[in-house]
Amino acid sequence: MPTQEERLAYNQRNIDEFRETGGTLSDFGDGPVLLLTTTGAKSGEPRTAPMMYLADGDDPDRVYVFGSNAGRDTDPSWVHNVRAEPTVIVEIGTEKYDADAEFLDEPRRSEVYAIQAERYSAFAKYEEGTERSIPVVALHLRR
Repeated sequence: MPTQEERLAYNQRNIDEFRETGGTLSDFGDGPVLLLTTTGAKSGEPRTAPMMYLADGDDPDRVYVFGSNAGRDTDPSWVHNVRAEPTVIVEIGTEKYDADAEFLDEPRRSEVYAIQAERYSAFAKYEEGTERSIPVVALHLRR
């Protein structure tokens, strides 16, 4: 299990690569990725996390992100930050947007998660690996 320092260093390398390549990450293959910047719930400082997303098929100004935390039994820290402050910044490719985050309730949460799990099998494994309900967050981009 990597240390907190190792996780932060890995995260920063991914952020740097994303910005250098215009929005791609070699570790994510051809999966769609974005950078989500939240406000730290305790620190008040900006916190950026790279993650895969799912574009909404009906609304080009809405994308979904998943608090999978690789199937761990706790939500990733960004989920806690978004609950405390739902105004976020989203980077997709070379574009940067202010956005409003909304946690999906059932049954919509399960419907959207199932689409992601069907497209990317790792998400199915994450869900199998934990007893918690993995949060699904709609990001409403303000273009």
